[in-house]
Amino acid sequence: MPELPEVEALAGFLAERLTGRAIARVLPVAVSVLKTYDPPLTALEGRTVTSVTRHGKFLDIGTSGVHMVVHLARAGWLRWQEKLPPEPPRPGRGPLALRLVLDGPERTGFDLTEAGTRKGLAVYCVREPSDVPGIARLGPDPFDEAFTLEVLAGLLADERRQIKGVLRDQSVIAGIGNAYSDEVLHAARMSPYKLAARLTGDEISVLYEAMGSVLRDAVERSRGQAAGTLKAEKKSGLRVHGRAGQPCPVCGDTIREVSFSESSLQYCPTCQTGGKPLADRRLSRLLK
Repeated sequence: MPELPEVEALAGFLAERLTGRAIARVLPVAVSVLKTYDPPLTALEGRTVTSVTRHGKFLDIGTSGVHMVVHLARAGWLRWQEKLPPEPPRPGRGPLALRLVLDGPERTGFDLTEAGTRKGLAVYCVREPSDVPGIARLGPDPFDEAFTLEVLAGLLADERRQIKGVLRDQSVIAGIGNAYSDEVLHAARMSPYKLAARLTGDEISVLYEAMGSVLRDAVERSRGQAAGTLKAEKKSGLRVHGRAGQPCPVCGDTIREVSFSESSLQYCPTCQTGGKPLADRRLSRLLK
């Protein structure tokens, strides 16, 4: 799933190519992709793009009075096209979910695609980004100047959940998902099972610094990348997430994994849990 760094880079990529250009057509292909009906997608047609920004993991393509907001979910992606075919796309079983065509003879634009059978890709046509429920519920953004160490400490003070789950909760902190929560916790040398409310002041300070450095480094690696290469760039820069069985780049210990019903986390026992492997609940159930 694209997270804050990839969506930030994607917003920059699109801003260079869309700002000042008029939208000719917006063509939904998959019925499941469109989550709003008023205003209709056709309200975007003929309007000039004035901005492309990010809200957490949401991508916001703004025009005067109407916004197209995209959430790529687990398996969605945006594919930039220098020349789109003249005929409109036909609904089918392929990955294409929506096509946006810019005005002009070259028919430049992009396709939104989604792999797999579980459909989570979402497109909203709204008058204000805050009209999207997911944006309205977002917590503070780690890149916001107002997101200080004191703000983070306040967010964690009454959290009785494990820190891994708190970091992934978009209503607490916007933009961090499964992959970068693993990366932040590894950089902070912190167990994903540690209860957020029990973190000491020093531990919160280390977590705050780790969050900033991991996300900034990821954004810098992604900056200037074409949309088609952002996924590969994300994967190549991860130190623990998705690398179970490989050596930790810090201490050389074997990276371990804990599996859940729909996701998994990866961590280094030496760096994060005092050398103690965490219980894999799914494996434990199989052994009973």
